[in-house]
Amino acid sequence: MDYDYQQIDDVIHSRIRTAIMAVLVSVTEAEFNFLKEKINATDGNLSVHLKKLETAGYVSVKKIFVDRKPVSKYKITAKGFKAFENYIKQLESIVKR
Repeated sequence: MDYDYQQIDDVIHSRIRTAIMAVLVSVTEAEFNFLKEKINATDGNLSVHLKKLETAGYVSVKKIFVDRKPVSKYKITAKGFKAFENYIKQLESIVKR
């Protein structure tokens, strides 16, 4: 096996998206502000990256209202979990060479 970087999932391979996925695999679900705090990202930046993960089918979002305020809750999907697992394996195979 060679150092085939092209096998790395481009959707996940971003510092913020990798961090989002890492947080989401460790929790049942996470509110937007929790992710923002954990990852230390701005609202706009986090939104853009979450949307990209959602479009890929890696995360799902549930929007609810709590005390008349909108709250977005995110969770990793089965497809996202598998993609993240493969992403980590691919990085490990490159690094271990």
